[in-house]
Amino acid sequence: MGIRVLLIEDDETIAEPLTEGLGHFGLTVDHVATGTDGLRGPYNDVVLLDLGLPDMDGIDVCRGIRQVSDVPIVILSARGEEADRVLGLELGADDYLAKPFSVRELVARVRAVTRRTQRTQQAFPGPPDTPTTHATHATQVATQVTQATSPATAADPPVTPSYDPAPDPPHDPGPLVVDRRTRQVWVGDAPVLLTPKEFDLLALLSEDPGAVYSRQQILDRVWDPHYDGPTKTLDVHVAALRRKLGHPAWIRTLRGVGFRLAVHTGPGAARVASP
Repeated sequence: MGIRVLLIEDDETIAEPLTEGLGHFGLTVDHVATGTDGLRGPYNDVVLLDLGLPDMDGIDVCRGIRQVSDVPIVILSARGEEADRVLGLELGADDYLAKPFSVRELVARVRAVTRRTQRTQQAFPGPPDTPTTHATHATQVATQVTQATSPATAADPPVTPSYDPAPDPPHDPGPLVVDRRTRQVWVGDAPVLLTPKEFDLLALLSEDPGAVYSRQQILDRVWDPHYDGPTKTLDVHVAALRRKLGHPAWIRTLRGVGFRLAVHTGPGAARVASP
């Protein structure tokens, strides 16, 4: 079956020839002209997103789609400035193409992001057979998330009111397994698909579960020691991780300081050594 595309573009002088051109390459296009209609979905196999929409900024559309779907997003925009490109990519877009562009290049990029998505899905056939399978590469950090009312342990800083409250999880989500060798993550038996930056952030927090990492430490190690972009990108990635891990209590915020991976360290909590 061919690739089905959702095109979110308000300019008919662009949308019509683009729809026709993509059709010549075997792509099927569903076109909407507003961000509101785009957010309703369905998102199909790939979303082509213009930033200059009449009812809302395309960046907000990108953020909204990412909150509910991992569909590949390619931003198409006349905004070619580096800040716009970086923000779009950091918020979850998979590629960014500045106008004007050729249909042939767009098709190549669409096929590339769909291939990457397919490879990622094939790379997650299931959870590790046993924790010992990944003993030298993966960290199994918890059998359940720490509750706000849990007593402090040697690995945790004292619980103070400065921690953002997190509601109790509806059920025991199972162990969180972070495999640095294969860059795979599971919560219980369910694989978790992360972007490269999301994985790097989670891997850092899992190096010392329970320890607080300052915002600057995270930016230095996950991004770059000389990173001078918007620090809000860290909050965006933390929010995405919480959503993908299935509950906000996995990552706790110490307001004004940083973040920590919340873990349960009771006698039933199995743990696999980290390299």
